[in-house]
Amino acid sequence: MKVLVSHEVDDQVGREILGAESALEVLTYDPNNSQLSNTQRSAELLIPPYRGSHRPIPLLQQLPKLRMVQLLSAGVDEWFEHVPREVTLASARGAHAGPVSEWVLSAILTQLRQWPALVRFQDSETWAHRRFAADTLAGKQVLILGAGSIGMAVARKLAAFDAMSTLVASVAREGVYAPDALPDLLPGHQVVVVTAPLNEATRKLVDADFLSAMDDGALLVNAGRGQIVDTAALVSELQSGRLRAALDVTDPEPLPPGHPLWKCAGAIVSPHSARTVPGTNRLCYMVAAEQIGVFVAGGVPSNAVLR
Repeated sequence: MKVLVSHEVDDQVGREILGAESALEVLTYDPNNSQLSNTQRSAELLIPPYRGSHRPIPLLQQLPKLRMVQLLSAGVDEWFEHVPREVTLASARGAHAGPVSEWVLSAILTQLRQWPALVRFQDSETWAHRRFAADTLAGKQVLILGAGSIGMAVARKLAAFDAMSTLVASVAREGVYAPDALPDLLPGHQVVVVTAPLNEATRKLVDADFLSAMDDGALLVNAGRGQIVDTAALVSELQSGRLRAALDVTDPEPLPPGHPLWKCAGAIVSPHSARTVPGTNRLCYMVAAEQIGVFVAGGVPSNAVLR
């Protein structure tokens, strides 16, 4: 079965992993090119690159034999509306859990232990003993919005720091609440972590009412998608000093110069880079190879999206 894999340097590891599969013939393509060759058009599988994943979307019309699109991201929101329903769409769920959950933990600790303030004191050569108010993660109640592989990994890491997690997902199950429980759950949690996927149910779920229900001084950590949070409402809370935030994703994204989020004293922003550590691309392609292997064998990949 022929699979299209980006020719870019970041995807070299993917070409090697997939090329070792006897059932696959790897064809390279340029995600920035508007035309495919006749050979490329015969592919049945397409893997968009992680960076700029949306770039090959226009190429879908040139793939008449396409049977599966395998993403390298945990989320599928960029591709969901574009992939024909008869074509299997699968994510790389699980590959990002380690690095992203590590970012979440580091973001929480950075805010609680007041590292932004300490770095500013260092920049001014100030010995700031007793001039900042650090907090501890131990004993904190953390609400995790999204109980997939990333959210569960966050909960495991928090437990090692003696913090307690409450999980919320789209559907309730044992140990996991449904979204309709949020109004009652938000009070009493000192940290709220967003790891949920972006869809119509989660778009601007974290709105003014959601934020106002959070405890004074609470911390919002967003490692999901920027559009899950109402940016204007968040900026208002941050500017008032009532809430703090650690954001790996924003709306808009990239965050433009002059945007008020840059100047909010209670916020730290990273440029959608929570998963960007050595080895993540290999993890993504290992998951992709596993999912494709199940598909080629006639099964339904575990990460296939129900549509």
